Amino acid sequence: MGQKIGVLILHGAGTPERDFAEKMIQQISGDFRDKCGTNRVDLEFEPVFWSSVFAQEQQQLWKSMQHDADLDYGWLRQFVITFLSDAVAYQPTSAGGQNYDKVHTVVAKSIRQLKERAGETAPLCVISHSLGSIVASNYFYDLQYRRSNIRALTKQNSDDTPIENCETMALFYSLGSPMALWSLRYIDFGSPITVPSPHMTDHYPGITGEWLNFYDKDDILAYPLKGLNDAYKEAVTEDVEVNAGGLLTSWNPLSHAKYDTDGDVISKITDGLLRVWKNVNASR
Repeated sequence: MGQKIGVLILHGAGTPERDFAEKMIQQISGDFRDKCGTNRVDLEFEPVFWSSVFAQEQQQLWKSMQHDADLDYGWLRQFVITFLSDAVAYQPTSAGGQNYDKVHTVVAKSIRQLKERAGETAPLCVISHSLGSIVASNYFYDLQYRRSNIRALTKQNSDDTPIENCETMALFYSLGSPMALWSLRYIDFGSPITVPSPHMTDHYPGITGEWLNFYDKDDILAYPLKGLNDAYKEAVTEDVEVNAGGLLTSWNPLSHAKYDTDGDVISKITDGLLRVWKNVNASR
């Protein structure tokens, strides 16, 4: 049996169905089999349902707001509460028990699950959509450069293993990411994560990792990243323009929700996974 690759998938803002990643998993698995020429797929997938942290409170907020007021555009207000409030609620604060820690705890638990199936030193691939790319970036940046920002609950749900310490992260894919907008919170647009992990050579010296940032020019929430500053220019392998969606969505902002099934996105992700898999299993 070959060394498996762990694949972490983070959804974007809003509360999707719990099987939100199923179509993407099926497409990546099928494409991997076709390109590998075998029915064996040494990939372990773990969807991160992080919006569960906010779902109940968002429902309660919507009920409370309607209690003594007759608000117009109810459907649009629900959209704002469901989608935009995720970004607001996720912000770190100085208070204990904050949502930043709760969301990162969900990520930590998911990586622990991957470890149990793929192994403690399994190469890690991270696929993140929209606000999920911010969550993923913050989580791994804390591990790489700002461990003092990792809070108690997250620490309690993470063991001291290479995959959980971000030592084996080889691939990072951001889909429809608003990271460029998020960078306004920092001086000179901030600092990115490092892909592959600086410790990757300790485990797999020959791996060539990548960070591909997929964006659709019709998606008003997604932007290229390499132009932010010199650090992002070096960190991001490529800003990849795609035409996500179909006849009704590919030409407008609704394309934001269609990256996960876009053929070009799937193909490039599979190429990266296959390259890493061949590298780590070459001598097995």
